[in-house]
Amino acid sequence: MHSALYPLRFQPIFQRYVWGGHRLRTLLGKPTGPQPCAESWEICDRPNLQSLVAAGPLAGRSFHELIQQYGAQLLGPAADALLPLPTIAPQAKGRFPLLVKFLDAAQTISVQVHPTDTQAAQLALPDPGKTEAWIVLAAEPGSLIYAGLQPGVNRQRFLQALQKGACAELLHRFEPKPGDCVFLPAGTVHALGAGLLVAEIQQNSDTTFRLYDWDRLGPDGKPRPLHVEQALAVLDFDQGPVHPQTPQPLAGKEAVQLVHCPYFAILQWRFDRSQPMGGDGRFHILIFLQGQAAVEGDPSGLPVGPGSCLFLPACLAPVPIIPQDGPITFLDVFLG
Repeated sequence: MHSALYPLRFQPIFQRYVWGGHRLRTLLGKPTGPQPCAESWEICDRPNLQSLVAAGPLAGRSFHELIQQYGAQLLGPAADALLPLPTIAPQAKGRFPLLVKFLDAAQTISVQVHPTDTQAAQLALPDPGKTEAWIVLAAEPGSLIYAGLQPGVNRQRFLQALQKGACAELLHRFEPKPGDCVFLPAGTVHALGAGLLVAEIQQNSDTTFRLYDWDRLGPDGKPRPLHVEQALAVLDFDQGPVHPQTPQPLAGKEAVQLVHCPYFAILQWRFDRSQPMGGDGRFHILIFLQGQAAVEGDPSGLPVGPGSCLFLPACLAPVPIIPQDGPITFLDVFLG
């Protein structure tokens, strides 16, 4: 094990949007305070927002500082996939390619779409495209996910509905259950419905084009801005209904594969006895969903539980994850 690196916990970064609720605090134990909170950014390397190490000798250091100092020791082969930073010295290392969040939708989020990498470059955006995945942690009865278009919906029909404020009627929708994983390639029109708490793994991009915001008003009493022209330019009208992913068993592992795409892979592990994680020369982000566990080498000394996120640097030897009082379930995110 590299002497300076260890299993890392970061301080969450809270985002308060009009659609947020209270379950980041009540279900995941996040210290959001009494005000509604929409998102908790867990692993973040943005120009204006940085995850800070929460415990151990590196406490208070930013994620980007660690990338600059440790490079491949921290990230493994992913050090070659860092996003460019055109505004700073060329010898400086780039940004981490992923962003990990929890979202609590007390109200339905806007109908939106994100560009691909190619489209983002053509539009001269400061970020790459945005492919993402949701893993449902909690769902109130009747809650909906809107993802993709209903069969037979083309651009003309969608435009007509949009002009009438009825575009949501043409979106495919379904009632998700906890554990469902929904994969949303860039260009997929989508909205997260009221009553859902999800983990989100995405490309490190904050570009969102809103098509429709359910006629609600923002905190200033005015409608939030829409980006209809940009959204229509990047919407994939060939993307039909999107359904939850079918977990793929992995031979010899107590894990299933939920997503494997050019930008990230997501496995889901479930076991009830100590098992080692990492140690394969890649970074791993562990997002804990159920149960409690101890983590060997974690200087915080605290157990991990629902809502905990752990970053395992690439240079570490295998890190034992030790369940306490029953099985644990967690996501394992890495570059595929």
